Amino acid sequence: MKSNAGCWRRRLVGLAIGMSLLSACETVSSETVTGVCPPVVEYGAGFQARAAEEVHALPDKSAVVEMLRDYVVMREQARLCP
Repeated sequence: MKSNAGCWRRRLVGLAIGMSLLSACETVSSETVTGVCPPVVEYGAGFQARAAEEVHALPDKSAVVEMLRDYVVMREQARLCP
């Protein structure tokens, strides 16, 4: 029987990205808004290395890689926010 693990992995990545985008649209907040700039989460070197290995394992021209490029731009914009 042919393995379909790659197909499920793509669906799970898509689901995770979709859920994170939907959570950004929630209208109720339990936190007090102090500004319009979103916080930038800092990741440790070990976590970044693990993420890099996982990205390198993705196939060429992966949609996930394109989305991560956009994420890098958004993180940089958030860092520069006053």
